[in-house]
Amino acid sequence: MPGLSTWPKGMRLIVRKERPHPGAQLRFIDVDGNRLTCFATNTKGGQLADLELRHQRRARCEDCIRNARDTGLRNLPLHDTAQNQIWLEIVSLALDLLAWLPMLALVSEARR
Repeated sequence: MPGLSTWPKGMRLIVRKERPHPGAQLRFIDVDGNRLTCFATNTKGGQLADLELRHQRRARCEDCIRNARDTGLRNLPLHDTAQNQIWLEIVSLALDLLAWLPMLALVSEARR
């Protein structure tokens, strides 16, 4: 990683050390049973907790977009617009099922 002196003015690197939840599989980069997460921001001011929450929400949103692409949204396989519209409805239905299934079928922490 380059030195922070080469980063734009006002850029901050926020690092958080936390214990993974019980039962979580540790990664090879976890040190002494702790997980390190970090993100860079140029947001001025604000509480660290608010910045971290915003970062986590964005990561969650990006996960949803990646899941949508993996589910069939990456390309439109058909030539006709009406057929592709049906394809998108099917993909949307699959994503809804994937989103609702954990909330309906799982309990406690597994719901997330």
